[in-house]
Amino acid sequence: MERIPRAVYTKEFRAEAAALVLRDGLSASAAAKRLSISKKTLDNWLALAKAGKLAAIGSNRSPVTEQEAELSRLRKELAETKMERDLLKKAAAYFARESLPGTRS
Repeated sequence: MERIPRAVYTKEFRAEAAALVLRDGLSASAAAKRLSISKKTLDNWLALAKAGKLAAIGSNRSPVTEQEAELSRLRKELAETKMERDLLKKAAAYFARESLPGTRS
């Protein structure tokens, strides 16, 4: 089972999400549902916004280099190619079974 990729949100998106709750008075669960994010994520952003630390999220990350971006793209392409290969293997096995005498239903 493959790991679900971690979502990356911009600073502007986080600030606007927190503002929906803090400034506009929308409930946290309604804002999370509207933005299609988890309520827990929004709660974390709200706590950081109230403490004045929301802008500091992600500042300790180094920018993605060109090689890292290419590596990520190639890994994604490899995963898609493997899925296609597996599908073709299953299709070939299915059609090979049907062409054998005595295996048709």
